[in-house]
Amino acid sequence: MANLNNRKVAILTEEGFEQVELTSPKEALQAAGATVHIVSPQSGKIKAWDQDHWGIEVEVDKVLTDVNPSDYDALVLPGGVLNPDKLRQNKDAVSFVKSFLEEGKPLAAICHGPQMLIETGLLEGRQLTSYPSLQTDLKNAGAEWVDQEVVTDNGLVTSRTPADLEAFNKKTIEEIGEGVHDTANN
Repeated sequence: MANLNNRKVAILTEEGFEQVELTSPKEALQAAGATVHIVSPQSGKIKAWDQDHWGIEVEVDKVLTDVNPSDYDALVLPGGVLNPDKLRQNKDAVSFVKSFLEEGKPLAAICHGPQMLIETGLLEGRQLTSYPSLQTDLKNAGAEWVDQEVVTDNGLVTSRTPADLEAFNKKTIEEIGEGVHDTANN
């Protein structure tokens, strides 16, 4: 496993993120040595969705308007139905995510998280996966959607559901360990 001791990772989220899709990657990244910040448009605490009911509250480390993409080596987008739908309507969040894709920094999105990527306008020709209900939206955005537990395309890591978290976490750590990827093909 890659050593991420000198890496800073943002987990961008809103209320209604799928609990395990934030907690599992965060724990894996921290275990690999990364500094991880929960970044949100909101301050204070935000509430998770846990399968079919409200879950835990997590403390927001940094408010989105107070950070810059240059502060971070990588970005993680947890899913949940509510979270990406709220984020994709926030121009600051879209701009933040877009900069990671433009700069070739590792970006990992799981379940409904790739919904946020559509708003960047940068999915043309990219291969990825997601929760199955998003496949038409992603194809319409120019992406090639595949049904695999984890898909990597030049630093962009995507997975389908919480059942894929082990593979998602492993590949996310590997891509962050590799650093910035070539954006010439994007």
